[in-house]
Amino acid sequence: MSQDAGHESRRFTLTDLTLEVAGGSVVGNRYRDNYDVIHVDSTLPFAVVADGMGDGAGSRRAGAAAVPTFAALVREAWPEIGADRLRSVADAVQAAVIEAGRGSPQLTGCTLTGLVVEPHGGQGWVIQLGDSRAYRLRDDLLELATTDHTVAWLGVLHGWYPTDSPAAARARYQLTRYAGHPAAPEADLLAVTLRPGDTWLLCTDGVSDQVSYHVMQEALIRPEPADAVRTLLRASLDAGGADNASAVVLRAGPAS
Repeated sequence: MSQDAGHESRRFTLTDLTLEVAGGSVVGNRYRDNYDVIHVDSTLPFAVVADGMGDGAGSRRAGAAAVPTFAALVREAWPEIGADRLRSVADAVQAAVIEAGRGSPQLTGCTLTGLVVEPHGGQGWVIQLGDSRAYRLRDDLLELATTDHTVAWLGVLHGWYPTDSPAAARARYQLTRYAGHPAAPEADLLAVTLRPGDTWLLCTDGVSDQVSYHVMQEALIRPEPADAVRTLLRASLDAGGADNASAVVLRAGPAS
């Protein structure tokens, strides 16, 4: 669901841990509408964020196809969640977005980044297409778990241009993979562990591009995920609100 300043909060009791999840989104100051879509599931321990490409009807159609498709297929597969099943889910998301854009002259595409936690809680899966990110805070160390699927990421990695150059800035908007890409590229799929005390952040580039590492780290140390979400979204606005900004925070606690 697209949101503006609100947040969704959920709590799950799993075999190995508890999981608190909160998410929210703001339009910002650049666009009239919000082309981000977030989903915090009401009954199962998973969440997803998507960021439409551009600011037109194709962007809106992409998020509206990708996120509900992802959520419905994860629910349908539950509790049989694993690499093979999630790859099938990603393929179905690609097909749904491509179909949503069929016959339209506008680009129909979006990023998609999700975290699905298995029923016992100790194992999770990060799935990603595009440049919406997943971070993990463990023992106060904040680490980026995903790789941006952009020409900018490739260029900086291989030394094509300095990170703060105009060329790098332009290349940030050239996605190499996204939901709705004509070639239907594979999503990255990362098996991750969850331990009590871990905090995960899923966010669109309206957060990652505008909120500094240290502000992000301090926000995620907050005891309540909903407070962390509010802090991150407020920080994106304080930084200028140059894009829609969305964040989902998932915090693992000890088993009840």
